[in-house]
Amino acid sequence: MEFSRRHFLGAGSALAAAGLMSAAGQASAQTAKVPAKWDETVDFLIVGTGFAGLAAALEAHQIGIKNVLVIDKMPTPGGNSIINGGAVAAAGTDMQKKAGISDNPDLLYSDILRAGGGLAHPELARHIADESVENFYWLRDKIGVQFEAVTYHGGHSVKRSHSVTAHMGSGFINPMLAKCKEYNIPIQLRTYLEDIIEDDKGVVLGAKVRTGYRFPRANSGKVKYIRARNGVLLAAGGFAQNVTMRMSHDPRLTAAFGSTNQPGATGEALQDAQFLGANTVHMDWIQLGPWTSPDEQGFGKTPLLTEPLVGYGPMVDPANAKRFVQETGNRKVRADAIVAIGHPVVMYACAKNVFGQAVGKNMSKEMFDSLLKSGVVHEFKTLKDLAAFYKIPYDALVAENDKFNGYMKAMNDPQFHTKFFKDGVPNTEANGPFYAWRLWPRVHHCMGGLEINNKAQVLDARHNVIPGLFAAGEVTGGVHGMVRLGTVAVADCMIFGRTAARSAKAYKQPM
Repeated sequence: MEFSRRHFLGAGSALAAAGLMSAAGQASAQTAKVPAKWDETVDFLIVGTGFAGLAAALEAHQIGIKNVLVIDKMPTPGGNSIINGGAVAAAGTDMQKKAGISDNPDLLYSDILRAGGGLAHPELARHIADESVENFYWLRDKIGVQFEAVTYHGGHSVKRSHSVTAHMGSGFINPMLAKCKEYNIPIQLRTYLEDIIEDDKGVVLGAKVRTGYRFPRANSGKVKYIRARNGVLLAAGGFAQNVTMRMSHDPRLTAAFGSTNQPGATGEALQDAQFLGANTVHMDWIQLGPWTSPDEQGFGKTPLLTEPLVGYGPMVDPANAKRFVQETGNRKVRADAIVAIGHPVVMYACAKNVFGQAVGKNMSKEMFDSLLKSGVVHEFKTLKDLAAFYKIPYDALVAENDKFNGYMKAMNDPQFHTKFFKDGVPNTEANGPFYAWRLWPRVHHCMGGLEINNKAQVLDARHNVIPGLFAAGEVTGGVHGMVRLGTVAVADCMIFGRTAARSAKAYKQPM
């Protein structure tokens, strides 16, 4: 068995970081050899059917790569993308201008860098910001995605999250799948990427996969070798559901923390690239979503209610009725503050704010009604009823509510610097009833992953391009830094997926 230099780099760096290698890992690293015969040859092999993978497939077809194959280990397409919140960031669209919102790519770029704590790789953040508007128009005008409203997400300078009419990620994924069907792009489910295959010069030639795979049975399915003349794109998402992997980077994130992710977000594609010597960055920055409820499972619907209401309703510690964080702060600021309290917190808003900002814009009335019916959200005629239900000190809550309303009127929060909006109304009984819900964070997004350049080419440990290997979406790192802003990841996935397709078009595999 011959190993390339990248095999030694990858295995060495992995061993140094982890101090050990599992038997399964050893087997995987030693089976990635060029087969005597390929079972199938395509131009472009894409691993993953989320935002990044489908965007890459569609872009590839539109620019002339006709023999595209998309694979996914799960039995249904869409990954995490299909269950996400259903909005994409774009800076300077016609929808924003119609709503009187002034925005531009420079402002989005500065927001990404600020939220990321200066850790985002500038050329990657710049690429997202500069391509965000064109990506929005591509989705709407060429793919058929239907948009409804422009909403606010914490950490942004302005409202720039363009929500879809479906109010969830399926509003993107279903039109993208329909367009793939129109283009006759094959999507092969239950197909697991077992190895990335390279030659003795470190050039990626294709992949060893298992068709008929049954998640999570590692050896299920039939082995098949696929050659990819224009390269392999890894768009398989992060590792939020792999507790062992995430704890190796952040030991605090035990199984006690649930995840918003679908079960297949386990990181094997990322690990396969590491065996080739691919470099990784920011692996210990794993984001918790501050808007999930302990009263429903997974991602749920509560984030769709919470996020558009930051700056419109207060978030309080039920033990003392006190606000404790900038409600419009980025996800890390809010999640860290909630975890530090040590128990779920309560957020509430009056009906005029709930129906003026969230219901009908970021979520449907049916979604909101389901939260009420399931007991995740509760309705109260008075603040006293709200306090009694959540066992919040009533007098203290009245004082805190009055203070928050005063800050809203003045458009200034001297305590936490929460951002307010001119269309917000005071949270009073006259504007009621009140709606309230509990919040507790869940593991949501892996900020770290494979290092790429702004052409979506994967870099090795010495920052050289690994020929024929591309990556986009949550499998990559360096794009956002320590925190990603809401709905920017959707733009990230699609923009770098499409960029990977253009890079693959220009790439010619050495013969």
